[in-house]
Amino acid sequence: MGLKVVSSAIISFSLLLLLASTAKAQSNGVFDVTKYGGKEDITEALNNAWKDACASTNPSKVLIPSGTYSLRQVTLAGPCKAAIELQVDGILKAPVDPNQFSGGHWVDFSHVDQLTLSGSGTFDGQGSVAWSKSTCSKDKNCEGFPMNIRFDFITNGLVRDITTRDSKNFHVNVLGCKNLTFQHFTVTAPAESINTDGIHIGRSTGIYIIDSKIGTGDDCISVGDGTEELHVTGVTCGPGHGISVGSLGRYPNEKPVSGIFVKNCTISNTANGVRIKSWPDLYGGVASNMHFEDIVMNNVQNPILLDQVYCPWNQCSLKAPSKVKISDVSFKNIRGTSATPVAVKLACSSGIPCEKVELANINLVYSGSEGPAKSQCSNVKPKISGIMSASGC
Repeated sequence: MGLKVVSSAIISFSLLLLLASTAKAQSNGVFDVTKYGGKEDITEALNNAWKDACASTNPSKVLIPSGTYSLRQVTLAGPCKAAIELQVDGILKAPVDPNQFSGGHWVDFSHVDQLTLSGSGTFDGQGSVAWSKSTCSKDKNCEGFPMNIRFDFITNGLVRDITTRDSKNFHVNVLGCKNLTFQHFTVTAPAESINTDGIHIGRSTGIYIIDSKIGTGDDCISVGDGTEELHVTGVTCGPGHGISVGSLGRYPNEKPVSGIFVKNCTISNTANGVRIKSWPDLYGGVASNMHFEDIVMNNVQNPILLDQVYCPWNQCSLKAPSKVKISDVSFKNIRGTSATPVAVKLACSSGIPCEKVELANINLVYSGSEGPAKSQCSNVKPKISGIMSASGC
């Protein structure tokens, strides 16, 4: 009997110590990783702080204070019992060696409702070594290095004021998300960084990218299949490859793309401006209700490009046209300077010509020796209204 009492007392005392430790680690719903022993490498501390915060029945915050920290690969998963915020005010540095990762990500937020990622901090992917090893500039089936941040199946989320730097692969991948907003978000990597799309969205609904600055070595924003209701407003893009829908039609059973709205953006010194692209001779798909409006182009190659013969590195078949159906597309109030003589190119599928394409108030100037600016159209009869500085279509 005495042993049972002692045993119960030990268990109760241990529980009290655990509760006291958790209470010490969190204050007013804030779980500070430095209170969990996080110093130089905060991987374990972040995991533990996240687990405690996620289990809280009240809204909670995990805090990474200012400072520089190493962080290995982590998955911050829900579901959580209440709204949760990760406030990053420090600089997080990924392992340099891409072989230290598995699963294609560095930091993954997964299956969380009411997630906020905030703060003045930076996710530094330290990607230069990976870029030097990458074959993605010449091989469509290249090995995928880890992405800086993944958002998988997040609902009602907000990402604000955060910076992602020098990712080894895409900076951000959004998959299966609903109602997720990026605001005052910064992506930064050199123009020569390979396959470093800024934000890639796929199979998601209600994604908002607002007042953000993206400069990288690939698409500033890329839109994959199954994306619906994407709103891009007030974004500056460059360097990079522009804002792109696609590429589409590369894989079987792709889901439709619909409701893409890009407005009040500035694109500078990029390889493309606003672009829709699909592969020839592969698989079908549908993309519709896509609108690009009030865009400023500064020294941009291919400012307006609809490319249904997309064939990077000539690693595709041109024996048959694209099977992707594109319709209800508008380009309105697009102005600035083109770095190429063909400022507007609409190259639609000869098998399924584009329908309901509109060009309105296009004022793009090319000042090179092959000027003035031109437009080229195939397998499409666009409706043209207002100014059209690039003649040809």
